Amino acid sequence: MYKVKVYVTLRESVLDPQGVAVKSALHTMDYKEVEDVRIGKYLELAVNETENVEARIEEMCEKLLANTVIEDYRYEIEEVVPS
Repeated sequence: MYKVKVYVTLRESVLDPQGVAVKSALHTMDYKEVEDVRIGKYLELAVNETENVEARIEEMCEKLLANTVIEDYRYEIEEVVPS
């Protein structure tokens, strides 16, 4: 079995209104050192053993988990050893 961590974020060229709102709130709370905030998604998948797991994860990200027009993604695959 694999544990897959998927991180999805808006592309740098895309305006992030949620990030702007959070940055503004942090500045209001006197956290002026914060220069930028980008909001994203984090997903954890438990995936059974399969041929070419990396290609399958890529396919999932491209087809469903990320909107590749406006979002970038990256993932980490960790093999889970049963105890």
